[in-house]
Amino acid sequence: MNFDKKGLLPPGDYELTFEEIRQSVLVKGPENRDELRWDSSWRLYLVDNAEILSRQLRDVGIQNIFLDGSFVELKPHPNDIDGYFEVDLPFFASGKFHREINKIDPHKCWTWDKYARRA
Repeated sequence: MNFDKKGLLPPGDYELTFEEIRQSVLVKGPENRDELRWDSSWRLYLVDNAEILSRQLRDVGIQNIFLDGSFVELKPHPNDIDGYFEVDLPFFASGKFHREINKIDPHKCWTWDKYARRA
């Protein structure tokens, strides 16, 4: 896996473990990372946090989790990692997803209610 001339990964899904992501160009950077001021430590921090959230998702039965956004581009210091996951609609719509995952998360951060969100 490597960035193309436009600074993007070739199209497609890449099935990777978090350890494989940590060892990949996404964290370690391209060959010219010094001239880009590649922020490997920040990228590693983002991956560590994405792994925590992904573990919580897997603990409630979510299997298909995708990471995306500027993190998977040739951007030395992305603000965050965008992501999405597939969830069974009745599980989500019933509120059971939110109840189950917030039992796991000590910060109770899983919400789509804009008034309930906090930093």
